[in-house]
Amino acid sequence: MLIWKLYLILMRKVFILVLMLITFFSVVEAKNGKEQDRKLIDKVALWQIKHQSQVRHHDLDWTNGALFRGMVEWADYTQDSCYYNFLIQIGQKHQWKFLNRLYHADDLTVAQMYIRMYEKFGDRAMLRPTIARVDSIVSNPSEAQLWLGAKNSTDRWSWCDALFMAPPVYGLLNKLYPKKNYLTFMNKEFKETTDSLYDKSAGLYYRDRNYISKREKNGEKVFWGRGNGWVLAGLSLLLQTLPKDYENYDYYLKIYKEMASAVIQCQDKNGSWHASMLDPEAYPTPENSASGFFVYALGWGVNQGILKDKKYKKVAQKGWKALKSWVREDGMLGYVQPIGAAPKQVTENMTDVYGVGAFLMAGIEMLKMK
Repeated sequence: MLIWKLYLILMRKVFILVLMLITFFSVVEAKNGKEQDRKLIDKVALWQIKHQSQVRHHDLDWTNGALFRGMVEWADYTQDSCYYNFLIQIGQKHQWKFLNRLYHADDLTVAQMYIRMYEKFGDRAMLRPTIARVDSIVSNPSEAQLWLGAKNSTDRWSWCDALFMAPPVYGLLNKLYPKKNYLTFMNKEFKETTDSLYDKSAGLYYRDRNYISKREKNGEKVFWGRGNGWVLAGLSLLLQTLPKDYENYDYYLKIYKEMASAVIQCQDKNGSWHASMLDPEAYPTPENSASGFFVYALGWGVNQGILKDKKYKKVAQKGWKALKSWVREDGMLGYVQPIGAAPKQVTENMTDVYGVGAFLMAGIEMLKMK
């Protein structure tokens, strides 16, 4: 009997030791994985900086606005001066100003980087043009019809991508100046766009009203991958800025959760999303600007404790693994759909700046994830 008890005690100690070793090596493996991810994200960011002079878009174009948002978040995460210096050079070159279209949401996108840089450095020169432009919009709102195709309709948020471009700017400014009516204006415009383009049954947004009646080859509704990536990422950015006691906070949170639930159902077996949310067979290659924004938005929700179900974490991790697999040895991210308004075919050699911005933002959330 004594020998049996000693045996049990010994086995219990061996079991505890094995558990401790498993835990130790799991922690080491996870740490090594994070370090490798950090190096890969740096490689992608530095590849883009190296090739930025070859980008055909204007520095202040919305495409670069999305890149700059990712770049400033990566700079903030790493505290690496080379990323801050890259953004400072852009801002100073253009005196922290904008392209000429006053009301167009695309031309406001770059303000996200401007405001975040102001938060870091406190230089009012980084902020003045943004305040002047947004105050002008709020004080003299456009009277254009919302529907895309109507006269001056792009003065309003008549396409779903606009919900990434503009609302986060108003949310960031509200944090700096909560007594101004930035949220009042933003909330009105956001709700009108959502009433126009959000399909509640699908939990997804049409790119614009021209696509509501259209169908994919398989008969499904046309929901563009990147367009919905823009929206879900934009909601994530906006929710970060809104006070929890804001009267409309739950409105945005509800849409975010509905979209997250719909988006995870569209992930393929390898972890990617496609140019078409509901007809991936017609667009069989991955689309990494959509995938990047989805991984970012889902990862953020998991890290904030908003998306509590374990399935969201698994989807985000699977998506991140897929995204990493499409980075070339030199750091270029492939399978990024070119500028468009609807699903299109994508190839391995296609890349663009907004895909890199999405990748950087996704990578940060995955590094933060426990």
